[in-house]
Formats: sequence, structure tokens, C-alpha cells
Amino acid sequence: MRALLVDDSAASLSNLTRLIEEASALTCVPFTDPWQALDAARTQAFDLVLVDYVMPGLDGIALTRRLRELAGYEQIPIVMVTSSLDERVRIEALEAGATDFLSKSPDAAELRVRLRNMVNLSVAMRKLNDQAALLARGVEAATRRLLDREEEIIFRLSLAVEYRDNDTGGHTYRVARYSTLLAEELGLPPATCRSIFLAAPLHDVGKVAVPDAILLKAGRLDPEEFAVIREHAAIGERILGGSTSDLIRLAAEIAGAHHERWDGKGYPRGLAGRLIPLPARIVAIADVFDALTSERPYKTAMTADAAFDYIVSERGGHFDPTCVDAFLAARDRILAVRQEPQGIGDASGSSPIGLRA
Repeated sequence: MRALLVDDSAASLSNLTRLIEEASALTCVPFTDPWQALDAARTQAFDLVLVDYVMPGLDGIALTRRLRELAGYEQIPIVMVTSSLDERVRIEALEAGATDFLSKSPDAAELRVRLRNMVNLSVAMRKLNDQAALLARGVEAATRRLLDREEEIIFRLSLAVEYRDNDTGGHTYRVARYSTLLAEELGLPPATCRSIFLAAPLHDVGKVAVPDAILLKAGRLDPEEFAVIREHAAIGERILGGSTSDLIRLAAEIAGAHHERWDGKGYPRGLAGRLIPLPARIVAIADVFDALTSERPYKTAMTADAAFDYIVSERGGHFDPTCVDAFLAARDRILAVRQEPQGIGDASGSSPIGLRA
């Protein structure tokens, strides 16, 4: 075991080092400069620290406080070496994180007892920390397994929705990827971008309730049929709503609002502007772009350039202007997605110009 010793007096430091190594099995690492000792503590592990109280530039109390702020030094014993009997000094040292006090000229028997107690305390704290770290790793692994299962369920559910549709070109995967790139361009946190990637594939889950005669119709929908298929947004929100999972709740939010429009002319609620949840505004652009650039039995695919032009034309109309600008900024990465292996199947997209809802 190793002890960090700090005393600006070389003579005192040498004497203390000798006493400690004679009275214990500790290996002492001495420093006369408290700043150098602090640097050493940042890169090395010590089991015990002894610091002099009176030192120029950085006294023992200030050094103790800084040591307690370092990772791994929250609990290890720190002994203040001082001849002061001032109660105020001792209270301040304890408040800074000192564990015990030692006289500048310790009695040999007292030194052995105090060192033994401090070493035992250090060993006990290390065991507790090791157990806590082991428990934390176990919890992290269990949480990761639960998240992995949650992700798998989501993608399998989205795949089930795709099998009811009449296209297998990877629509939901591309919508998820486009949405993620757009979220990244907007500067959303990585965890949020990841959640959007996982939740976006369920945007059309409500289509499981749409009759096959409408969902699989090769021609354009008549007004009554279009009204039926528009119900999939509200149905999807109901299917996913009420979950205790943050990810499923996000998917419900997206499913229910990805057909809302910035100008308030969308469905199912006619929400406008920032009343539409941001994830739904993001997925709306991704969904329409992929629908425009994908071939369907009832339409040919637009070129990417034409689809981008359409998105721009609906800036402030169908789409959030800020999201449109971010989508354009990510143009090269958006186009590269179509060259990626498609991780999941496809479902029909949506468009306000005659495409499926």
C-alpha cells in the first residue's frame, strides 16, 4: 500500500517518512510541493494521504479540499499533520474532508495505532468501492440488456407493419436514418438522436388498423378511403400511448403528430408551429422525402433534387423552417443513406401531393 506525504519542510518530510515506514508496511511517496502532490494524485492511486497544515501557496486544508474533488479520493483517509490545538482549525479541516489528525512529532506507539487504524479504514473503503463498482457494472449490464430487448421489439413491430404494406424498399429504416441525421444537424443531444432513430420506425404503426382494401389499393384513394387511412395517426398514438417506457412514449408522440403541418392544416389535431412536438416535425420531413423519392405501384419516384425542391417549397407551410434548413445542411449525408444496407423493411410514406397518407 502507498501513502502520499506532503510537507514543505524537507527535514520534517524525511523524518515522517522514516517513522511511517518503520511503523507500518506503507510505501511513502513524499512531496515538498503541494501542487506537485496534487498532480501526482490525479494520475496515481494512493491508499492514505498525510498533509501538513501550514504550507505556503496551498495549505493542508485547501489541499485536502482539492483532493476530495478528485475521482477515487472521495473516501480514502486523509490525515492532517499539525501541532495546532485550535478548535477552529480542526473543524475547518474536518469540513474540508480530513479524516484524522497527527502531531508534528508523533509518539511512536500512537503513530503505529493511528496508522493501523487508517490502513484498516483504507482497506475497508477499497472493498466497499470495489463492491459498489461491481454492483454498478451489473446494473449497467442488466439495463443494457433491457434496452436491447426494447429496441428489438420496436424494430420487429415496425417490420410487422411493413409486411402489411405493398412495398419492401426500406422506408422505415430510411425514415429513421434521415430523422437521426436531421436531429444531429439541429444539435440535439446524442441520446435524443438515438431515441428518435429507434422511435421513428413506428410512425405508421396505426396502419395495422387500416383495411387491406385501402392500404393495398394500387390506384389513388377516393376521399372516403383517404379519410380512413388518415385515422392511422391517431390509432398509432393510441396503440403506443400510456407506456412507462420513455422510448415508446416518444414513438407515440411521433405516430400521433407526424402528419401535422407547421401551418396548422395537418391532421389529426390541426396543430401548428411549435405546438407540434419537435420529434414529429423531424420525422414529417424524413417521411415525406422518402415517400417522394420511392417508387410505388401508384406513382413513380421523384429525383432527389426534385424532392429537395419540394421540401424547400413547403418551408413554413408543411414543414418547420428550422428543420428544413437543417435537412438541407445534411443533404450529402441524407443522399448517402440510400446507399446503405437497409436494416429493416419498408412501409409506404406520406405526401400532401397525391401520395399515400
